Amino acid sequence: MGSVPGLSVLLLAVSVSLLTSPSVQAGKILVFPVDGSHWINMDLLIQSLHARGHEVTVVRTATSWYIKEKAPHYRSITVVLPEAISLEKQDFFVTLLVKMLAIQKQQGTLMGFSFYWEILGALSKIHQQASLLGEEIFENKTLMQSIRDTHFDMVLLDPGLPVGVLLAHELKLPTVFNVRWITSGDGHFLVAPSPLSYVPTSGHVASDKMHFGQRFKNTLHYFLNMCIDRLIVCPPYDRLVDRYFGPDVNFYDLLQGADIWLMRVDFVFEFPRPTMPNIIYIGGFQCKPFKPLSSELEEFVQSSGEHGFILMSLGTLVQGLPVEITSEIAAAFAQIPQKVIWRHAGERPNNLGNNTLLVKWMPQNDLLGHPKIKAFVAHGGANGIYESIYHGVPMIGIPLLFDQFENVLRLETRGAIKVVDATKLTRQNFLEAIQEVIQNPSYRNTMKHLSDLHRDKPMHPLETAVFWIEFVMRHKGAPHLRTESYKMPKYAYYSVDVIGFLLAILLLLTAAVVGSIRFLCCRLCRRRKPKQE
Repeated sequence: MGSVPGLSVLLLAVSVSLLTSPSVQAGKILVFPVDGSHWINMDLLIQSLHARGHEVTVVRTATSWYIKEKAPHYRSITVVLPEAISLEKQDFFVTLLVKMLAIQKQQGTLMGFSFYWEILGALSKIHQQASLLGEEIFENKTLMQSIRDTHFDMVLLDPGLPVGVLLAHELKLPTVFNVRWITSGDGHFLVAPSPLSYVPTSGHVASDKMHFGQRFKNTLHYFLNMCIDRLIVCPPYDRLVDRYFGPDVNFYDLLQGADIWLMRVDFVFEFPRPTMPNIIYIGGFQCKPFKPLSSELEEFVQSSGEHGFILMSLGTLVQGLPVEITSEIAAAFAQIPQKVIWRHAGERPNNLGNNTLLVKWMPQNDLLGHPKIKAFVAHGGANGIYESIYHGVPMIGIPLLFDQFENVLRLETRGAIKVVDATKLTRQNFLEAIQEVIQNPSYRNTMKHLSDLHRDKPMHPLETAVFWIEFVMRHKGAPHLRTESYKMPKYAYYSVDVIGFLLAILLLLTAAVVGSIRFLCCRLCRRRKPKQE
């Protein structure tokens, strides 16, 4: 991510551009974020809202990893839980990656099943821990009264951990989601029509052009996701809903009832699919123009001469890669004429060349915008991909976990990335991937085209997000944009009753026609018998 001064420039630009939009009095916004990389996106939104004069209150736990208790642009409500939510532990994803890589090396069905079972257990525990946050808030009468007395205007939340949905319902406040993922995967599947024939479901690495086998697998993935969501993820929240709101309230109805979905998606990157009027697309809203580098980094970059430099970052997940893999990467880097800036916080790899600079942090956005950059090596996180698209930088992808495999596939189908399997990575195939991306101009040309499409908008996605948040505050919600279909029973939503009724009429008509024909045939037969006698 870029440094704070660049962020200030972006926030100032957003504030100035919004001056011409309909005015809204400074409001009070209650925020339920998700820790980790999700917080980076939410924090940017919060800073923009603070710059517009809004009072923002963030609900966090005492063990939050990224979300600080004190900040100049928000005040916080800190809730103490019996134990830290697993997502708030810095080593959670690293430990997960280490186990996954070990199982892929074993290639045993039993080991794979064991790991999958462990993932489901971890997922269940995360949501059980998150539901405790809601319980702690509801049971703390002093805190609840304080929240009510503040008279918030709306709730802004990340539904990846959807506790805030319950509090919004209790306070009868309009709700805005800052969303990409919900409890069951891609948020679209909960709120918009999602034909499985051409919309890949979460966890299924496929494009929107699927043959029969892929469509079959897509359907299986969808029902598996639904089973996991209903049987493992939702029960803790269902218990909270039953306890505090009674049997007439449904947790899924609360999720689907959000006024606005600020979807961190851009169709320059995402496959086309049906949508809804209350889904607002803000993909790449964290992207911004680059700023000059520090003198040390600029000197290193300029020393690359005409060859330019390569940027590499796998985030904190690089600590989960064994040294034999990072050493193969280092050996490949040592063979290229480009300079390399590698964000690396784990064990120092072997075979490190003189052209490679290891850093624990770097101004990623500013480096991606530098004219001398040739390629970006990344794990396929959404933030890095959108920054690459924004600056038109081709990529080498090393997906490691979760949606990263789906993300790199979306760029691969467009010809803007070369993907390398981390479990099969060697210095040779990694070197070949680098050379192909740098030497084949189609990768850069494609990414440049995607960048032009992504930037060609009437307003910056961050401005769009702030506008719709203020829209909800101005109008006390946006029910006119929200379909009420989620309140329909499933048999009515899928018109099972209508189809059954039509089938019943068809059967009655068929029976009537058949009966009539038989009756006529019988009468004709009776008339013919006397004549024959």
